[in-house]
Amino acid sequence: MRFWLGTHEVSWLGRTDVDLFISRRRLMRQKTLPAALGEWALDSGGFTELNLYGEWQTTAVEYVEQVRRFESEIGNLSWVAPQDWMCEPFMLEKTGLTIEEHQMRTALNFEQLRYALGDLVIPVLQGWTRDDYLQHWELYDALHFPLENEPLVGLGSVCRRQNTSEAGMIVRSLSELQLHYFGAKLTGLESFSDVLSSADSLAWSYRARNDHPLAGCTHKSCSNCMRYAIRWRDQLVARLGQQRLEV
Repeated sequence: MRFWLGTHEVSWLGRTDVDLFISRRRLMRQKTLPAALGEWALDSGGFTELNLYGEWQTTAVEYVEQVRRFESEIGNLSWVAPQDWMCEPFMLEKTGLTIEEHQMRTALNFEQLRYALGDLVIPVLQGWTRDDYLQHWELYDALHFPLENEPLVGLGSVCRRQNTSEAGMIVRSLSELQLHYFGAKLTGLESFSDVLSSADSLAWSYRARNDHPLAGCTHKSCSNCMRYAIRWRDQLVARLGQQRLEV
């Protein structure tokens, strides 16, 4: 499983070759962008946009223009998420729409972006129950995008679930696909990383806020510390690798 380290710090792109996962909304604040030393992937920032406005205010045309700028100026862009619509119950309340409508909008946006950006954009499955995700898979098939042929398929609306076993059931029901798990928790990765192709997480930052700074660090908190983040990432990757060896 490939692991993408989540970060809010744009400068890290030019400071480490570790795989990074960064939100579009952070990049948009920068007049000058660093050249990437390693590969990175783009989070669309959809959760924040829908949570703030109840809809996407960024158009698909604007999104494509932004992605092309990032690809040109930063380089080494591995893949980008589409402008998907999350399906957590509180998000449905924000938008006033149904799960089916969120799924349709997600799939149609992917279709539009795929024609503009090619394979750089990945499809994302959205839903809340296992059957929701399977239904969304069928919708992609109906649009002539068989997900089993995709090199990577994002799995949305999973990072805020409290029930790890429920998330695991959903993941394993989609194990025919090359899944990327957005916003993974350690307990989830330990339970079902064997059926994931990749995952990202920013959980290190929360842990750092409640932890003492590393020896040698002069800041009060390591919540934005690259040294802390990479150490956490290395320990996680080693732990998951050892777990697979033991199995």
